[in-house]
Amino acid sequence: MSGLEVGGAADVCVVGLGPTGRAVAHRAMVAGLRVVGVDPRPERLWGPTYSCWVDELPEWLPGSAVGSRIEQPTVWTGAAHRIPRAYCVLSKQGLWDALALDDATVIAGRARIVQPHRVELSDGREIRAATVIDTRGQSGPGRRRLASAHGIFVDAERAAPMVGEGEGLLLDWRDENGAGKDAPPSFLYSVPLGDGTVIFEETSLGLRGGMPQHELRRRTLNRLKAHGIRLRGDEPTEAAHYPLDWVPPKAGRGQVIPFGSRGGMMHPITGYCVADSLALADVAVGAILNGEDPIEALWPWQARLVYWMRMRGVYGLGRLTTPQSIAMFDAFFTRPPRQQRALLSAHDDYTALGTALFMTVATTWPFRWRYDLVGWTNRNRWVDWDFGDPRDLAEQLADELPGQP
Repeated sequence: MSGLEVGGAADVCVVGLGPTGRAVAHRAMVAGLRVVGVDPRPERLWGPTYSCWVDELPEWLPGSAVGSRIEQPTVWTGAAHRIPRAYCVLSKQGLWDALALDDATVIAGRARIVQPHRVELSDGREIRAATVIDTRGQSGPGRRRLASAHGIFVDAERAAPMVGEGEGLLLDWRDENGAGKDAPPSFLYSVPLGDGTVIFEETSLGLRGGMPQHELRRRTLNRLKAHGIRLRGDEPTEAAHYPLDWVPPKAGRGQVIPFGSRGGMMHPITGYCVADSLALADVAVGAILNGEDPIEALWPWQARLVYWMRMRGVYGLGRLTTPQSIAMFDAFFTRPPRQQRALLSAHDDYTALGTALFMTVATTWPFRWRYDLVGWTNRNRWVDWDFGDPRDLAEQLADELPGQP
């Protein structure tokens, strides 16, 4: 031992108390296990906005965890598709309160060494546990397939011309971001948060190396301008830039259990992770209670096959042009509900997912665009694309937004 042992002997030590870590720690605590949670700032409310389909949420999560609900969100391709499936934005405070850790030992500290039964903090303190679960998120993105987004939080009254109460745009591919058809594609995501604001978030999925924030911000502002929405200039913002290709861990007893995005639960096509992690927390805890391998329980062969097929999808998405992306999503959102859910959220429905992917490619027109989807052509279409100098955007905005330097 290199330092003071803290927390006593625990059944479970959870390293990282973001939403996924707090969820698995909470469910382990509810199940009667002795839980220690470790985080550099365990009392800090997390910053990002988290959303999901309502039917993805586990039954044990109270309704107070939902900040806003959209009964039929809209997808814009060549036309508007109303999706008959309820969607929600999670309330940060509501979710935090629902994942209480009152009966767990919570330690403020940064983990330096994480081993199967031992966690050493940067100040030398140690935690011993029968099972260690690592939920610290992912490492630096580099040149991998990424999700990149820039969001601006706009007062609901100002946002009303584009997104009103109870409305939501999941993917808006309308030609309003000023990028043009010959630049890497991106779409708008916009939903009310339930706190009097609406987020407008230009998003890029699957590009190798991602899309820079200054380009995403430029595109977001262009969309708002197209709908007559003029900002004050001091609106809060949100940035995202993370890998989509973190593979599921190999099964095997006696190892640290990666969970959440670190454990392969990041959806390779949508970039969503929290809802799946909430739903699978009890699977991991149940395996621990039964003396089984949590990784094997979380990742049966059906789920691994689903992950592999979704990775084929994100590779295809990352090499398409804007018109090709619109055609592909237009084809996908004509698929039956089960096939849509198999791609968007189901953890192990490999038969419906395989059908959805095949039929999406088969019904994308013109025919020649299918070669890009399956990777026969243009595999590296957007690699090393020049998105320009961020300073050019600053100069452009100086005259458009009040309060801009």
